[in-house]
Amino acid sequence: MKEIQLHGKTVTPMVCTYEECRYYTRNFARSFYFSSYLLPKEKRNAAYAVYTFCRYADNIVDNHGTDESSNIREKFGYLEEFLGDVYGGKSFSGAEFSAFADTVRKYNIPKKYFMELIEGVCMDIERTRYRTIAELENYCYKVASVVGLIMTHIFGYSHKAALPYAVYLGKAMQLTNILRDIHEDHLMNRVYLPQDELKNFEYTEDDIKNKVINDNFATMMRFNIDRARAYYELSSHGFPYLTNDGSRTTAVLMYKIYSGILNEIEAYGYDVYSGRRYVSTAEKLRLTGMYLLNRSERRKYSRIPDARHHERVRALFPNLNFDD
Repeated sequence: MKEIQLHGKTVTPMVCTYEECRYYTRNFARSFYFSSYLLPKEKRNAAYAVYTFCRYADNIVDNHGTDESSNIREKFGYLEEFLGDVYGGKSFSGAEFSAFADTVRKYNIPKKYFMELIEGVCMDIERTRYRTIAELENYCYKVASVVGLIMTHIFGYSHKAALPYAVYLGKAMQLTNILRDIHEDHLMNRVYLPQDELKNFEYTEDDIKNKVINDNFATMMRFNIDRARAYYELSSHGFPYLTNDGSRTTAVLMYKIYSGILNEIEAYGYDVYSGRRYVSTAEKLRLTGMYLLNRSERRKYSRIPDARHHERVRALFPNLNFDD
């Protein structure tokens, strides 16, 4: 696992200071780090603490090297034991100060979200293929949507309706990652695109291995980009419920920057094989400036949806919960 050094000391994500969490996030999550600048300092530090825990869990699997599955499970056992200490009220201070423990208590973040996250990243040990989009969405929920739910608790919200929309922002972002990293994931023997859809689009795993870009691939990518954009659009209806202290703006910027990756994929003719597609710092600054200067767009993301909107969405997505 890649180590991060700060002032000559290895950053230990489970038990570390807010400064160390900030440094860790800056190294691993540039888009999130960029978007977080408009958060109040206390919420910004809390976001870094949560991100550090989540990234550490993800790295256990992604950087396991020659570790056996049992060794990886043992590491997650330590992580779950740490969560037990945090939610059991164990005191962390001095050399063992835990910004993460301080954050989850301060913002009353449910333990189940972190347990679901661990379940999700462990799925990468147990399975490398997904038969249907329903199976993939379950994975996306556990590795990404729960992070959105955690962040919603930190941001603060005026109504529980913010939560189901956060689920879809997480799914949209994870699907974006999957489309961007098709070949890199295949090198780790992971194919996240549903098997039934690969068959339907007549695009094979050998095609992925050989980096084939043809009409079938373009059609498949357009289909998935459209699906991701539909999720992004749905999620945007939750922004008005977020606290307007920079939290709402941070969520909007994450939405804009991450969905911008889809634009980059399209701009390169769906070629995700010859280079990593990302949104440049200059484009991030442009998106931020345009949003802050555009009063009508800010009003759009601050207007609470009416009851009829919720009923229409509930009909399409019956699992969304808008109850108080």
